[in-house]
Amino acid sequence: MKVSSQFLTPQSFLERSVGAFRDKEAIVYRSSRWTYAQFATRVNQLANALKNWGLQKGDRVAFLCPNIPPMLEAHFGVPLAGGVLVAINIRLAAKDICYILNNCGARLLFVDTELSHLVAPVRDELETVEEIINIVDTQIETTGEKLPGTDYETFLTTGTSDPLPSPLTDENEPISINYTSGTSGQPKGVVYTHRGAYLNALGEALELGMNNNSIYLWTLPMFHCNGWCFTWGVIAVGGTHICMRKFFPNTVVSLIMDERVTHFCGSPTILIALANDRAIKKLQLSHPLRVATAGAPPSPTIIQTMEELGVDITHVYGLTETYGPHSVCEWQAPWDDLPMAERAKLKARQGVPYIHAAQMRVVDKDMQDIPADGETMGEVVMRGNNVMQGYFNDPEATELAFRGGWFHSGDLAVMYPDGYMELRDRAKDIIISSGTNISTIEVE
Repeated sequence: MKVSSQFLTPQSFLERSVGAFRDKEAIVYRSSRWTYAQFATRVNQLANALKNWGLQKGDRVAFLCPNIPPMLEAHFGVPLAGGVLVAINIRLAAKDICYILNNCGARLLFVDTELSHLVAPVRDELETVEEIINIVDTQIETTGEKLPGTDYETFLTTGTSDPLPSPLTDENEPISINYTSGTSGQPKGVVYTHRGAYLNALGEALELGMNNNSIYLWTLPMFHCNGWCFTWGVIAVGGTHICMRKFFPNTVVSLIMDERVTHFCGSPTILIALANDRAIKKLQLSHPLRVATAGAPPSPTIIQTMEELGVDITHVYGLTETYGPHSVCEWQAPWDDLPMAERAKLKARQGVPYIHAAQMRVVDKDMQDIPADGETMGEVVMRGNNVMQGYFNDPEATELAFRGGWFHSGDLAVMYPDGYMELRDRAKDIIISSGTNISTIEVE
């Protein structure tokens, strides 16, 4: 390693923050709280346990788990052991989970016991999984059954809390694989790198104005683009994770007020559910609350409704192939003087590239920029630090997605004279449910 540089990896975030914020709360989940020092201890135990088990560099480790602390531990512990994290969508059917596990070649599968029914029917069809680890959430009365295998807490005891040296020899090595679906109906593994995750995590934190006083509530699934990399980004700034197993509007409102939540993310569906729930009437904000929304274009009405409650909405846009958001509707000071309805219409646009993403265009079929007239439609194409490395073991799909030297989103948009982009349609034949893409073939 050169004196003048080091590999970019999210692993360095925890190393730095545990030194700077050792006794500060890193994670809150129901009645339990962990400091940065305690979190680092568990991460090191997980990494050492994986190494002792026999995990080799590049091996895939799958987690089927909701937004609870073990999922956060996995985002640091698995890469520290040299593994590649595969966080699986807990809303999928058993056959799709089986396909993903076989496709990525996962050697280990960690399963929350409440989700064991998604694995049990296909357990004998798993071709590469050598062991299943049961995650038992002691904070709830779980209804799930354990699968044959070790308990998570027992597994942790097989590893020491001694820090491991970074296994990286190249910052462009894979850190995770996130599966998405498209018109073919077959999930594709999207490969994220250590470098891309590092830059995207910092970009997310910067765009949302996060710092070591930030309190982040997990309404966005951690399995979705690794939680847009906020799994790493919150740790990078020394903030606090508030874990939430399931989304309930009344729980969100209570946590916002009790824990003084400063940030959360979610699809417009989440915002609509909050706005329409009677619990929202209890929301009395005495502190700033900034929310990033994506997954579908939010209506000006829902933006206006949330902002009238004192919530600052930031609209972002991206895909699984771009680590989550690639563009943001950057706010302009002159817009402050406009009527609320006009401000909401402007905020509903998808905006400009993230600071770390740099390049985004709207082009015609010949890859020429469309007129910036707010009317002519073209396809959104991107390139930059937060574009995937490629599709796992699928060079043909990767080549097609990267044709012409740009990643093709399949989304149609217009460009305005001020350089802001706005989506008009989805070219891909997909349905969006709670911010997650679902192919129509799967529905049929």
